[in-house]
Amino acid sequence: MATADLLLHPVRLRIVQAFLGDRTLTTADLRSELTDVPAATLYRHVGVLAEAGVLAVVGERKVRGAAERSYRLVTGAASVGAADAAAMSVDEHRRAFATFVAALLADFDRYADAAAGPGLDPAADGVGYRQVALWLDDEEFTALVTELRAVLTARMALEPDGVRRRRIVSQVFLPG
Repeated sequence: MATADLLLHPVRLRIVQAFLGDRTLTTADLRSELTDVPAATLYRHVGVLAEAGVLAVVGERKVRGAAERSYRLVTGAASVGAADAAAMSVDEHRRAFATFVAALLADFDRYADAAAGPGLDPAADGVGYRQVALWLDDEEFTALVTELRAVLTARMALEPDGVRRRRIVSQVFLPG
């Protein structure tokens, strides 16, 4: 299975996203986070990702006689590499982008549904979305991407401490 095909399945993409932030999760943890995914489907896709090396087993313990495994994301294996992306057709890129956008919409829907009870307050929750246009030559654009990567990488090193909230940052760059 090609890396893009592996990662761009909607359920597998959500599983990978659940691990973002250097998290260790069991399938039981995943079931509590992805409540709309049937357990058998979840187990099957975790197995596919583990077999492909996208998830690594980092622990195992016995729970009522069964082995419960803890998994971590293998970061390098959890993204479509430049060579794979270059080999994708236009239609494959369209499908990949549509899967990405659908996952983003589903994430927002889950946030909005969860916040609907006490009231949606995006400002207080740190939720934001916007689009800006920048006039950059290729060198300036490369510098921007490099700077953003450095800022995000520095923040990705921060660990949970009881005060920090896990936040998902999504990036899209398109020529105007």
